[in-house]
Amino acid sequence: MNKEFAELTKKNAKELAAELIVAREAQFTLRIKHKTGQLNETNQLGDLKKKIARIKTLMNANKLQDDK
Repeated sequence: MNKEFAELTKKNAKELAAELIVAREAQFTLRIKHKTGQLNETNQLGDLKKKIARIKTLMNANKLQDDK
């Protein structure tokens, strides 16, 4: 299991939502840098996209668990 994913599993819904907002803002910044040619490490875009997917997966899992 990824260290980052393990840390995310320990967070509650509000913390995950805040983390998602921060990640989305970072993604926007990286996209702008990429379009203007200022981003040298383009792998950061993919890594951040995966992080957002992990956060959303955990949020959905927590929501489904609360519905039971």
